Amino acid sequence: VQLQASGGGLVQAGGSLRLSCVASGRTVNTNVMAWFRQAPEKGREFVGVVSQDGLLTRYAESVKGRFTISRDNAKNTVSLQMNSLKPEDTAVYYCAAGLVFGTARNLFNYWGQGTLVTVSS
Repeated sequence: VQLQASGGGLVQAGGSLRLSCVASGRTVNTNVMAWFRQAPEKGREFVGVVSQDGLLTRYAESVKGRFTISRDNAKNTVSLQMNSLKPEDTAVYYCAAGLVFGTARNLFNYWGQGTLVTVSS
């Protein structure tokens, strides 16, 4: 599975961005999909995850109510809608694919290259 993330950029605090991740090489509907992020000098942390059928989602407490993860299996795409962005959301965002629904990094075997989100205050 190859994952290509896009949609990052510079936005002011309070603004919105939508990240997209396109999967190729294998139909994405067989995989749990997730987003993680890594801020400068910090470890990679879980953001959100969506089940294969899109019916189950889970979010990190820090983004709950502001971010929404969704998927379109017909287009092999998973998205992350980010609203009410804060400077602390600044990070490189990575999409990931795995077979087990959960939040741990080691559940995900395939990773995209990352897209940078910068939120200015």
